[in-house]
Amino acid sequence: MVQTTNERYESWFDTGLLDSQLSGATDPLPVFREFLEQGHSILKEKFSSSISAPALIQARSWLVDQLLVRAWLAFMKEYAGVAALVAVGGYGRSELMPGSDIDLLVLLPDDADDRLNPGLESLLTFLWDIGLEVGHSVRTIDDCVEQSLADITVATNLMEARLLTGAAGLFDRMCSNVAPDAIWNSRDFFEAKHREQTARHLKYNDTAYSLEPNIKEGPGGLRDIQMIAWVTNRHFGTDSLEELVSHSFLTRDEFHTLVEGRNFLWEIRFALHSLTGRGEDRLLFDYQRTIAEQFGFHDSADQLGVEAFMKQYYRSVMELSRLNEMLLQLFQEEILLPGDSVEIIPLNNRFQVRSGFIEMTNRSIFRNYPFALLEIFLLLEQNPELKGVRADTIRAIREHRHLIDDDYRKDIRSRSLFMEIIRQPRGVTHELRRMNDYGILAAYLPVFEKITGLMQYDLFHAYTVDEHIMFVVRNLRRFTLPEYADELPLCNKVMATIPKPELLYIAGLFHDIAKGRGGDHSELGSEDARRFCSLHDLSEYDTSLVEWLVRQHLLMSSTAQRQDISDPVVVNRFARIVENPVRLDYLYLLTVADIRGTSSELWNTWKDALLRQLYYNTRRAFQRGLEDPLERAEKILQIQQEARQRLADSTPSAGQPERLWETLDDEYFLRHSAEQVARHVQLLDGRPGTENCIVDTRAVSAHGSTEIFLYTRAQDGLFPMITAVLEQLGLNIVDAGIITTADGYILDTFHVLEASGEPVDNALRIEEIRAALLQEITRGAQGEWHVSRRMPRQYRHFPIKTRIEFKQDPDDRRTIMELITADHPGLLSQVGQAFTECGVRLLNARITTLGSRVEDTFDITDLNDQPLTDADQIACLENALHKHLGSDAGTQTSFAI
Repeated sequence: MVQTTNERYESWFDTGLLDSQLSGATDPLPVFREFLEQGHSILKEKFSSSISAPALIQARSWLVDQLLVRAWLAFMKEYAGVAALVAVGGYGRSELMPGSDIDLLVLLPDDADDRLNPGLESLLTFLWDIGLEVGHSVRTIDDCVEQSLADITVATNLMEARLLTGAAGLFDRMCSNVAPDAIWNSRDFFEAKHREQTARHLKYNDTAYSLEPNIKEGPGGLRDIQMIAWVTNRHFGTDSLEELVSHSFLTRDEFHTLVEGRNFLWEIRFALHSLTGRGEDRLLFDYQRTIAEQFGFHDSADQLGVEAFMKQYYRSVMELSRLNEMLLQLFQEEILLPGDSVEIIPLNNRFQVRSGFIEMTNRSIFRNYPFALLEIFLLLEQNPELKGVRADTIRAIREHRHLIDDDYRKDIRSRSLFMEIIRQPRGVTHELRRMNDYGILAAYLPVFEKITGLMQYDLFHAYTVDEHIMFVVRNLRRFTLPEYADELPLCNKVMATIPKPELLYIAGLFHDIAKGRGGDHSELGSEDARRFCSLHDLSEYDTSLVEWLVRQHLLMSSTAQRQDISDPVVVNRFARIVENPVRLDYLYLLTVADIRGTSSELWNTWKDALLRQLYYNTRRAFQRGLEDPLERAEKILQIQQEARQRLADSTPSAGQPERLWETLDDEYFLRHSAEQVARHVQLLDGRPGTENCIVDTRAVSAHGSTEIFLYTRAQDGLFPMITAVLEQLGLNIVDAGIITTADGYILDTFHVLEASGEPVDNALRIEEIRAALLQEITRGAQGEWHVSRRMPRQYRHFPIKTRIEFKQDPDDRRTIMELITADHPGLLSQVGQAFTECGVRLLNARITTLGSRVEDTFDITDLNDQPLTDADQIACLENALHKHLGSDAGTQTSFAI
């Protein structure tokens, strides 16, 4: 015997027992509360035993129905039939998740008076007391109409209204008064909801591929499916998505894909609500691993279980986004562009324009001319006035993707079309995105398919690999557009000089395409890029350039951030790898686009200035000639001569700088510009002999940061104290230069940014920093320093094994210590304390933060200005770092000569 839905739920929730207990209870509240709590426990147990979320959200709705109907009758008494209790929103659809609010409408008759108020007030208080989170409104029919006209969300809620109990006639009249023939006809409704969806997508950066997605509101999420259902309801008068099949809006397979995708998101949302105990719709890092394991995803040798789970999620929302776009296009054609009396404009034998949208001229186009699967995107680029693609053509593209095979990729027509798409002066990013959305890009580039929906489980990359690649190409394209010229002027200037921008776009497409395969993704990606270029008949010169760019796409970033780019030796070494100015131009543009496409928080003025400095320094090295590199002694002489001239021009009365310079070593002049050197002379010249400390701040330096210069008598513990003060003030230290004079003073320069990534630009804030430093330096650097700043929530989900590596640099008579560890407040101060305890002198610190991980480089010596060679001293430093950083036994330490 087939069990009905009600019978099934009756077997789960014993309403007979509920009624029996209520009949004998003097206080109904404990009975209601216990029934609700037991019901929620049963739902949780059913979910654990693999009962599907679609069944469970209906079951919770049924459970709440039973309580509300009984409570209404108990509290409204003789007025229970005068008004109506109505479920609206998700509850009206019988789709109640564990943490969903209970949205109710109390519908009053037009002549309602105050006699209903006591019962209603008691009822609503009672519902909260038993544990239901109720969102309610109390309206007459006229109120419903008035507020629906004013607010599309009210109209949408009322479309999903479901009578629970009370005056059925009143409810029916309300439904008639807010129907499409009364208010919000299907055309107006569609236009309003379409605008609403567009605004909502923009709120989430118009991408479904953020690493902590909102599964309800984000693009491709449940709200997009509800959008389809609402328009279907308004236009066709049905609540069933299956009706879209009979109206030829969906094929049977597409309908099943839509339902399967919705059910998968329901499963995740049910799990999220159950895990958090609230209506949490963000798939945060806090929950991803737990839910992945709950769904049967476990770590393998090649991939984390959470990455495999999220890849399935991203691919599901991608498919739902495709269906959403196609259905909205169909509704637009049906509702906004009805009728056959539309002018058709031919583009060629295969495509034409109808109502501003491109479409195939007949249904057999893609079968007879498979190359048209690429041609359509080229036509969209060449005809920017086109609004988009007709829905039946979108469906045909999706249905014919299987035609793209190895023979297709070798076809000269296909290869030529793809390269023409890349070479177009406009629309490249837009059409590559459309190709990705329709599944054509992954079909044409099988290597791209492998990274579609692939997340990198860290805080450094904000998007999936395929989405990151799309952002990088977009960033590269923006360098060609005048409207973005003020954003990064040098990039636009350089872009205008490169001979073949398409080579840059290809490098952007391939730079991360080998992620997730194991091995060096730069090397593997460069091999993929070479095969692509060879297949598409690029010259050997162009092929080699693209291959080199992909292989070396991290070179400029790592050099600028982890080496001293003011040192001619570093610049010359970098220039020899790059070899020529053409490569430099391409690499600079790719590097900027890559960093800016990784995370909105990663790019800042400091990195902008570093890359520009390395670019200009390398340009000068090429102009001079790599066979005649600038030597350090020559650069020092240049700096001193220019500083003297600056002093003579600005402060004729200033004393001779030699008195100061005689106390400084070469490192000082290599680390500072002539302008900085001259400024330091001016600051220190003629100072009172009793003044032992100077703190000078420059709001925005040439390095794109706030520059803090400190002069005081050298003493142990200064570096950990200074860094602790700066970090406690909420500043990010990005660079530190430590200079000690022969007569025992320090000239330290710190470059800092606000937490926003911008320099400090407020005079009061500058004075706050200066005063705090002066106060602590005057008190003396004694004891340990602690920074009490809160760590970001996400950091605890990414444990990072500390790695310490020592390298000897005999030419510079120093040891380079590279530290990779988890970022946390007070890190630099802790490192500085370790240096002090072990008699280690710090020369320079370059700070690189990559999400929750830091990769910092420290140039250090012993107290005699010699590299670290004493095994006991090195062991002391290792142990001190472990102690202060809280490193576990898994810390890796290596020493390279």
